[in-house]
Amino acid sequence: MLLNEFGIHGDISKKLNKVTEILPGLIICIIIAGIGKFIGNYIPTIGGASIAIFMGMAVGNTFGNEKIYAKGSKFAESNLLSYSIVLLGGTLSAQTILKLGVSGVVFIVLQMLTTITVAILIGKKLGFSLNFSLLMASGNAVCGSSAIAATAPVIGADDSEKGMVITIVNVTGTVLMLLLPILAKMLFPMEIIKPSAFIGGILQSIGQVVASGSLVNEQVKDLSTIFKIVRIIFLVFVVLSFGTMKRNSSQSNCERTNSKIRVPWYVIGFFIMCFLFTIGVVSPQISKIFKLITNNFEIVALAGIGMRVNFRELIKQGVKASIYALGVATIQIVSAIVLIMVLL
Repeated sequence: MLLNEFGIHGDISKKLNKVTEILPGLIICIIIAGIGKFIGNYIPTIGGASIAIFMGMAVGNTFGNEKIYAKGSKFAESNLLSYSIVLLGGTLSAQTILKLGVSGVVFIVLQMLTTITVAILIGKKLGFSLNFSLLMASGNAVCGSSAIAATAPVIGADDSEKGMVITIVNVTGTVLMLLLPILAKMLFPMEIIKPSAFIGGILQSIGQVVASGSLVNEQVKDLSTIFKIVRIIFLVFVVLSFGTMKRNSSQSNCERTNSKIRVPWYVIGFFIMCFLFTIGVVSPQISKIFKLITNNFEIVALAGIGMRVNFRELIKQGVKASIYALGVATIQIVSAIVLIMVLL
């Protein structure tokens, strides 16, 4: 009995400690989001989301870079964003997703294949290992850190390779997150599907897609998220292909692994909610509530994303790694523009 009580109190204590660790950073993100929304009402052309991102960057690279805020900003960036994506599914019908059409899916597949091919070829030219190149390919083609984490055990990559690639991919994504909305507005003015495909088909993490789409407009943010989610669905095929490629390579001396490949839970949640909305289980009234919650969660998440942009990391990248990242990103942008012009 005493042991049970001790166990229960221990669990409660751990949970309270976890909440206490998250609160400081999360509160700052909520404050930034609130200020961003308030200012955004007076500058609608910029919008609260954009202001929250840039305010987050300013705070995160000054007084907000203290360790005490790290867990809270991470919670906002990852957990709140994941919840908002699930709830977003409850605001979109299957008909909305079908807007991508066959051409949209073909665009995603061809864009991913181009990214993978280019990442492997450039890596080989620059003298990087096959493991490093495959991690770069999966991170840039699919979903950033999540794809890298899923690929690493399957190909036998070590922690140093994984850590280096995660840093390069995240830094590249941060730069593209700010650059792509500018290019999208220049190349595809007054359009929705094309800029959505452009942003959702290139950016590495789903957080970067939401942030970048928000810098264009609300519709582009939602549709680019769908493009991105379809990319994530292909994670299983990419990782299995890389595992086979590594085993068949003459450079491979690693043993087969039985690592499980998991599709992120929020992707499954998104489609379940979308199905429930489509068949009418989620009513239009509830859908409006979901939309309100999603918008608020997203702007807090965007503040967290901004806070976690580390300008020092941008500067610290080595020349060789920077050339690799720049080469892959450039080809991604060019191929996306060409494929969008041809297919969409």
